[in-house]
Amino acid sequence: MSDQLVTVLDWAAILCLLAGSLLSFVAAVGLIRFPDLLSRMHTAAKPQILGMLLVLVGIGLRMLPVEETGVFDFGTLILVGLFQVVTVPVAGHIAARVGYRTGRIRRDLVVTDELAERLDVKRRANEGSEAGPAQG
Repeated sequence: MSDQLVTVLDWAAILCLLAGSLLSFVAAVGLIRFPDLLSRMHTAAKPQILGMLLVLVGIGLRMLPVEETGVFDFGTLILVGLFQVVTVPVAGHIAARVGYRTGRIRRDLVVTDELAERLDVKRRANEGSEAGPAQG
């Protein structure tokens, strides 16, 4: 590769690494500063994932001009990114549902509460089944 292309790739990698680090830092500050679970859930998932993906792109761009880099290295970066993209939103969703069921969210901030209706239906169905079979 030419020296100019390597320099451009290095600068692009630096920008991706800095932007990813900044987004991850903003996510960390949001986890500390936001008042409730639902707000913290968003900062734990959205900017953190984008920041991590930018860091992985920066690492990949930095590895690109090196001749010894093989498919295994890029495959590892892709797998790390894929697993994070799949698991972090699911973990955030589970944390929000647990927080909801244990009463650790602020109900005044919830505009539409569709889960309450579903839980009420399920609770009534469970109470009906616990009453036992009808005697007759």
